[in-house]
Amino acid sequence: MDFDLTREQEMIRKEVRKFAQSEIAPVAAELDEKEKFSVELTKKMGEIGLFGMFVSGEYQGQDLNYLSYIVAVEEIARVDGSQAATIAAGNSLGIGPIYYFGTAKQKKKYLPKLCSGQGLWGFGLTEPTAGSDAGGSKTTAIEDGNQWVINGSKIFITNASCELSMGVTVQAVTGTRLDGKPEYSCFLVEHGTPGFKATSMHRKMMWRASDTAGLYFDDVRVPKDNILGIKGDGFRQMLATLDGGRLSIAAMGLGGSQGAYETALAYAKKRIQFGQPISKFQAVAFKLADSALEIECARNLLYKACWLKDQNRPFEKEAAMAKLYCSELMGRVANHAVQIHGGYGLMKEYNVERFYRDQKLLDIGEGTSEVQRIVISRYIGC
Repeated sequence: MDFDLTREQEMIRKEVRKFAQSEIAPVAAELDEKEKFSVELTKKMGEIGLFGMFVSGEYQGQDLNYLSYIVAVEEIARVDGSQAATIAAGNSLGIGPIYYFGTAKQKKKYLPKLCSGQGLWGFGLTEPTAGSDAGGSKTTAIEDGNQWVINGSKIFITNASCELSMGVTVQAVTGTRLDGKPEYSCFLVEHGTPGFKATSMHRKMMWRASDTAGLYFDDVRVPKDNILGIKGDGFRQMLATLDGGRLSIAAMGLGGSQGAYETALAYAKKRIQFGQPISKFQAVAFKLADSALEIECARNLLYKACWLKDQNRPFEKEAAMAKLYCSELMGRVANHAVQIHGGYGLMKEYNVERFYRDQKLLDIGEGTSEVQRIVISRYIGC
């Protein structure tokens, strides 16, 4: 087995890490404190090719494999969860459904701008009463001549209300299947469509510099050809999108773990207590050793899942495992990092405080830890 990244992937890691350190790190704390989405940073991330990394050149993408994209997300998350969220959601949830399920016309219309970072697209699945129970969506779409009329609402939608947001992919009930269950279809709804409103959500504990929105649809009319794929295929599309998205959430957990670990290690080496660096005390050294061990395990698990996807082999079980393990790992590593910092770890002047807060969303977004365990248990035959 070859565990080495390709030369191109190593270059991606090096360049994205350099960008994150020089462009994101100096402003991350301020953006977090002000709850400010940065249009400037997002466009810069687009300029270095962080959007549309797995999209073919035909649509202005980078034409790279999925592992290359995951490495990039990992390196951004190593510095800041908010900017990593913008990249992860922009690619896996925004670009992904259009690229994998859209018509040639839809791809040509939206993907070039989305792949350049000049525009963002949201993924409208979660509703106020339908989170983990994605099949409980109440938003509806009814045919009326050559149009669909959409009514309902969505919540906690990333990249959907900032000035770069171009629109959203929305799952809606379009009928009843033969087995009596709801039929779901997905639609592309552009900003500026009458009756469609996106409202920014604030006072978040985590990812405070990312854009999170509530979406409202009041008799929103879209052309018939705004349906994504075919009628009734929406639920499958959403599940497939979440499978790929779980890998990017795992990458955020892995990158965040790496960042918190490195911060704690550096602090432990320079913090002097009882006449020596605290890294020399077994209680601290073991926390760092455990963190290093688990990060290595997580990286191998995630990269294997990405390899499976790139080989067009089943990867859904491994994606759920990677998402679950990497998400919860960041909680353990960030907790160790705060403990090693002591009282300083509770202050906003130290980055470990932000790592600690940003982690919690990873246990919840794109399928809670509980849902991941359900998914995994089904794959192993429980």
